[in-house]
Amino acid sequence: MNIEVKNSIKAIDYNKSMEILEKRVFDVYQESKKELLWILEHNSVYTAGTSSNVNDLLDKKINVIKTNRGGKHTYHGPGQKIVYFVLNLNKRKKDIRELVFNVEKCIIDVLKEYEINSFRDKKNIGIWVGDKNNSKKIAAIGIRVKKWIAYHGFSLNINNDLSKYNSINPCGIKDKGVTSLENINLKNFNNINQIITKKFLNIFL
Repeated sequence: MNIEVKNSIKAIDYNKSMEILEKRVFDVYQESKKELLWILEHNSVYTAGTSSNVNDLLDKKINVIKTNRGGKHTYHGPGQKIVYFVLNLNKRKKDIRELVFNVEKCIIDVLKEYEINSFRDKKNIGIWVGDKNNSKKIAAIGIRVKKWIAYHGFSLNINNDLSKYNSINPCGIKDKGVTSLENINLKNFNNINQIITKKFLNIFL
């Protein structure tokens, strides 16, 4: 497999990034471009996935962009790494459950590099840290598959403003919190893009 890796320094507008992703999905399906791993940050934005519920929108005044990824409401903003990918499952295993498992493994492997233990939750997709009785979400996952091209990806909270989550029930979850690397006292995460890239390619190349 041959995966193009892109790192965007400046924040990317959410709608613009969706246009780019959708175009790459078409190109990958046509086999005119490589698969993609794209690491970026967004300006502050709330999005609602295909299974979102309006009752999870606690502040009705905020602007929410509806998107075609799986999942519910979430927040993206500065200090949060967005990891988008476009993977051709026609040339891989056509197994969405395994794909999600491998994306979760990628995030867990990234956090291990910082000596942070994290885990899956069978009931709530995403990656969690802390005690299982008092766990907090540190990474959210939202994926769409079109003609067996898998895209969108995951977000990892680095040092973003966690108060932004107060306006929603993140991913529809009311009884668990959200955290970040900074919030669990990790000071140095300057090489996070390189680590994400390495762990992703270890699994998907």
